[in-house]
Amino acid sequence: MSAGTLAQGRNLWRIYGLEAKYELFKLLRLPMYAIPTLAFPLMFYLLFGVSMKSGAFSMGTYLLATYGSFGVMGAALFGFGVGIAIERGQGWMLFKRATPMPPLAHIFGKLVMCLVFAVILVGALFTLGLTVGGVHQPAGTLAALAGVLVAGAIPFAAFGLALGSWLGPNSAPAIVNLIYLPAAFASGMWFPIQMLPRFFRELAPFLPPYHYAQLALRMIGMAKEGRPAVSVAVLAVFTVLSLVLASVGIRRDEGRTFG
Repeated sequence: MSAGTLAQGRNLWRIYGLEAKYELFKLLRLPMYAIPTLAFPLMFYLLFGVSMKSGAFSMGTYLLATYGSFGVMGAALFGFGVGIAIERGQGWMLFKRATPMPPLAHIFGKLVMCLVFAVILVGALFTLGLTVGGVHQPAGTLAALAGVLVAGAIPFAAFGLALGSWLGPNSAPAIVNLIYLPAAFASGMWFPIQMLPRFFRELAPFLPPYHYAQLALRMIGMAKEGRPAVSVAVLAVFTVLSLVLASVGIRRDEGRTFG
């Protein structure tokens, strides 16, 4: 391999690294993203996971998985969905396409940002669970749960990219909330699915967030009956369809700009 090729490869990775670094710094300085993303799941966990006790059923352990899913999904949807929509509205996406920066570097930076926020959120939730939530789980079980929660950012980042590629900057926050909050509730992320009305119990298996939450709950032995392979397949198909929808939206924007 020639020295020029090595240098080009190093420069490419440096571009990807810088894009991820500045994307993370940008959102850490935006209270409207960082505070709700990190604070709301932690606040809900303190209100319900710590204060609600149900005999032998460990609400703190259950909600550790479901509020973790809720928080990671929110970080991905808002980081991509709202972030991309606002950047499109400001012309930032057009500017980046006009530069020699690799087209995927911007998406890579946002994905790294989502994963970092997911790690921070999961770490904070686990700290609450182990200290005040009455969670007593082996280290291996918690590590498996953390891995599932963080990995769950990927399908919802893809869906957020799809939403951000189609929604306008003003409508994106409201529409993302209209999708995110009802889907999380109907999927059993706020309360155990068994406590919800029959309509939601029958609807839940058709929702990707439900399968994400069930995979997380399976790590702690609290999932409903069902095969994990089905949940993985649902999330994989959901990711692919989201990326296809995002690709169509991005090409539509390019056609409008350069056509």
